[in-house]
Amino acid sequence: MYMKNTFKHTKLSIWFASFSLVFQLCAGIPADSNVKAQAAQNISSVTTPVLDESGRNRENKFSGKRVSPDLEHLLRKGTAATDHARVIIQTAAMRNGELSATLARILKQNGIRIKKHLRQLDTLVVDLPLSVVEELAASEESNYISIDRDVEMLGHIEKATGADDMSKLPGNSGLDGSGIGIAVLDSGIYNNHYSFQDSDNHNRIVAKMDFTGEAMTTTDRYGHGTHVAALAAGNGHGNGISDKYEGIAPNAKIINLRVLDGFGRGTSSSVLSAIDWIMANRAAYNIRVVNMSFGALAVDSYTNDPLCRATRRLVDAGIVVVAAAGNNGKDGQGRKVYGLIHSPGNEPSAITVGAVNTRGTDIRDDDKVTTYSSCGPTRSYWTSADGEKHYDNLIKPDLVAPGNRLISAQSDDCNLVTMHPELDLREKDAKKNMMYLSGTSMSAPVVAGTAALMLQANPTLTPNLVKAFLMYTAQPLNGYNMFEQGAGEINIEGAVRLAKLTRTNLTASTPLGSPLLTLSVLAIPQSRICGRTITWGQGIILGYSYATGIDLITKYQLIYGTGHLLSDGHLLSDGHLLSDTVLITNGISLGENILTSNGHLLSDGLPLLAVGTLFGDGHLLSDGVPLGDGLLYSDGFLLSDSQLLNDAYAQSDSAQINGDPGGMQ
Repeated sequence: MYMKNTFKHTKLSIWFASFSLVFQLCAGIPADSNVKAQAAQNISSVTTPVLDESGRNRENKFSGKRVSPDLEHLLRKGTAATDHARVIIQTAAMRNGELSATLARILKQNGIRIKKHLRQLDTLVVDLPLSVVEELAASEESNYISIDRDVEMLGHIEKATGADDMSKLPGNSGLDGSGIGIAVLDSGIYNNHYSFQDSDNHNRIVAKMDFTGEAMTTTDRYGHGTHVAALAAGNGHGNGISDKYEGIAPNAKIINLRVLDGFGRGTSSSVLSAIDWIMANRAAYNIRVVNMSFGALAVDSYTNDPLCRATRRLVDAGIVVVAAAGNNGKDGQGRKVYGLIHSPGNEPSAITVGAVNTRGTDIRDDDKVTTYSSCGPTRSYWTSADGEKHYDNLIKPDLVAPGNRLISAQSDDCNLVTMHPELDLREKDAKKNMMYLSGTSMSAPVVAGTAALMLQANPTLTPNLVKAFLMYTAQPLNGYNMFEQGAGEINIEGAVRLAKLTRTNLTASTPLGSPLLTLSVLAIPQSRICGRTITWGQGIILGYSYATGIDLITKYQLIYGTGHLLSDGHLLSDGHLLSDTVLITNGISLGENILTSNGHLLSDGLPLLAVGTLFGDGHLLSDGVPLGDGLLYSDGFLLSDSQLLNDAYAQSDSAQINGDPGGMQ
């Protein structure tokens, strides 16, 4: 087994032992002003100390167990009989979607009514007295209980991304997303916009559902969802401005699932309801891609976070999930901030996307990662019974895509344009209107549309293969580290090329190291975009490190199958097998440092941070910016590379929260 010599012995053992612990034991804790605000919405003021049977303070009753840290914080404050909270219960007690007798009895005895019963996810949403949480947590009937948190939106692509060059190559003219369903979970979609018609003027929105309960409508009063959907699958045939701005997969089927209201706000339970619907209806609409251009606080570790766990359900079912990284890459003084990836972007199976500023040009020579694009590592964590914090520390985002001042479809009576008319590119016909928006919300659908093209080219691709090919063919941008850009900027031509070359008879029983491609010799790993040659980064992010080597795309790796994570791969060291789960073949090299790219290969560049440092709890240091308990949160909507909207629906971009929830310093 080949590895870099410096990574072969002690570091390798630590790497895998640490990965095993993090993968199996995670749960999180928040550090944000929104947690305090959410608590105020869900519980009245209580001051009575909570005592156990012996009269001792029940301070650490739930640490590291089945209750989320923000809910635990409410319980620590004390509970009165009238205090309630709206919570999400991930239950182990369902059989074929039905409750166990024990769980049903607990709910009935305490007068708890089920708000939502998500049978596909084995999940309940309930409004319950806080005094019942301990009984539920101790009953063995629930896997995890967490607050129903708030969710908010996050902020010539066909040329800049390589889509235009891809379509001009022989055999690619018909690749337009046809037959592939893209589910857009957002603020709704303006159904009548010309961008969503096919070549015969038939509407391509094949299903629409509302999960907000707000007036039971699926249209887009806010404007965010329409813009996002057209970036992924707009046709550019509006006979006006829209002629010039085509989406990535212009003939894909669109599934409109409204989870955000008329001001871009939603709840985790609304998103879970939409995911539950997808699981039940994915075959009917051939839903192969899901786009989530929003984020909730990454409070719980990904192994407990309900949005992350639901995302994993989708991926294990063969659905590619694309998530926006977030718009928190800088603080109120413009300084770079690390560690603020949103949920579900902190889920390792999701494709998490940051934003690139193309500077208004189609060539890539001047492309930069936007200053607002959220950086890794993921800082959600779990707390053990002794109070020690264990951070997830995944390398995110996975890649970056254009996201600054992108022009796309505008909804009718758009609240965003009403509040900010400078975004408008209005025409006389509302069905043709376009608008500017910026943010990682715009970058995510670029990747979602690309996934649709790849799946049209090869419907047998697993989500892990789609993700691996996107990263392997991406172009590393000079001067940016892996926490900022992941594997680099998207290259649609390269990703589609690998998709077309991949064998269509791969199964769960395909042996490790079998040929992955239909060709024995791969063409040079380069692409032409807007007349310029770009070199692929030729590596993939593996959660805590990265892997390089031609075997990644010429030999079948077991980690490419469904039910696995790319980071599940293990190597042999000194003849000892550290895990009996998933191996990767010879010819793969694991990187031992987080790198700042020199603009060439993923493995080139200057070391920024040792991989082993990611396993330590406490503070990390990167570019002089401490990572640890202190987090900065700003959830404004991006107008440009430097301006945040901080209206009623957004938090200030200067709120600094340190330490555990409940205290502002």
